[in-house]
Amino acid sequence: MKTWLIAVPIAILGIVGLSVTSAVAQTESVVGVAASVNGQDVASVDQDHPVRLDPAGAAEVEIVLINNSAEAVSVSGVDLSGHVLGLSFFDYHSSMGVTAQPGETQTIAYSVDLSGLDGQATGLINGSLTMLDGSGEVIVDIPIVTDVRGSLMSVYGLFGLALALLTVLALLDTVLAIARNRMPHNRWRRGLRFLTPGIGIGLVLVFTLSALRVWVPTTERWLVVAAAFAVGFFFLGYLTPTPLDEDELGEDELGEDEEDYEGELDAVEWREPTGPAHPTPASRPTVPTQLAQATLRDTNRK
Repeated sequence: MKTWLIAVPIAILGIVGLSVTSAVAQTESVVGVAASVNGQDVASVDQDHPVRLDPAGAAEVEIVLINNSAEAVSVSGVDLSGHVLGLSFFDYHSSMGVTAQPGETQTIAYSVDLSGLDGQATGLINGSLTMLDGSGEVIVDIPIVTDVRGSLMSVYGLFGLALALLTVLALLDTVLAIARNRMPHNRWRRGLRFLTPGIGIGLVLVFTLSALRVWVPTTERWLVVAAAFAVGFFFLGYLTPTPLDEDELGEDELGEDEEDYEGELDAVEWREPTGPAHPTPASRPTVPTQLAQATLRDTNRK
């Protein structure tokens, strides 16, 4: 059941990604765009040279729109956004009223106030510059890589901390189940029991490397790393020894107690009694003898 929960989102993300890529490619064939953020050409932006977004300042955006189509292209707004796993962690919308006639080139320049970015995200984040027409349809979507200088206590930071906490709880639950001999006897069920902490560790790893600005948390990386850890932990659970039954566990504990008791008996030293010896039954006087002795004593007294 959990395998289906993982496979279905992967398939959906793949279909959505192909459809969006196809739509953007068709749009870019008729509309040429050159953009820069803070003087940095978006075409040269990558993981090693991201666009720096500082909450203490502003982002200066400049877009050159070249209309190669036979119809006028109207731009009603531009979005500067950052997203991870399909979730948007910051989105700055700027309204426009620019129209480019067929064969015309228009330059759009504006400034984005980033003062609220500190509480929204931090680290390397996938971003995009999206141009929208009057009906809200996407004209051009330009992918960029952003280096957000926010706080760990931002929404994205708390998202990662929540992932880490849930992963620790899932891992602790699995460890306690092993220690208490509560794991399922079926190997596939034991593998599924290990699946959840495996996925969690993979997601936490990607988030940590993103917050430390080591790599960009693309959707493909999230899925690949999480799937790799999930498969590894599944086989780890599958190969764990089968838990003992209660009867077998009781016999083992009883055998250990007997061995300990025998060991204690062997350790005890036998010692001879040092006190006065007790008279044996053969040495004790019989009842008739005692009566004769008492009669003799009475006769002597008389």
